[in-house]
Amino acid sequence: MSKPRTRKQTLLLVGEGHDEEAFLKYLKSQLVARESGLHVKIKNAKGKGAKHVIEWTVRQAKLAEYDVVAALLDTDTDWTPTTEKQAKSQKIIVLKSDPCFEAMLLRLYGVTPEQDGKKLKKQFEPYVNVAATVPDNYAKYFNPDALKSKRHLEKTIDDLLKLFNI
Repeated sequence: MSKPRTRKQTLLLVGEGHDEEAFLKYLKSQLVARESGLHVKIKNAKGKGAKHVIEWTVRQAKLAEYDVVAALLDTDTDWTPTTEKQAKSQKIIVLKSDPCFEAMLLRLYGVTPEQDGKKLKKQFEPYVNVAATVPDNYAKYFNPDALKSKRHLEKTIDDLLKLFNI
């Protein structure tokens, strides 16, 4: 006689761009065991600002049934009360990187992020082995243990770990 199958909780996590997607894939590889009861789908909205990310996430969420839908996005472009209201009305959990993903992660280490976008990317490079689009490059500084110990510094990191049931 076979065991009854337990229903897995499904989570759609959308990253604004390639860096966010790589980070989310790395976390999934570290935090979601095969028999965990959690099925996580990671997708990439390919940038274009918060409004686009929310609209894209809405479309993706309609393609399959998910228990929870969340989007990791920057607040520096197109994050408006209207966009926030749209996300809320569609029950999308917004993981806000203020003003952007790299700045949020740098703050975890007490680093004041550069204001200029190009300088900020350069400042972030040593933390991801000069390639933020490679999931394993997040292992040294942004592994689960490091994130757990610093989650109190960034609400977004805390909220993200909660989605992984951590």
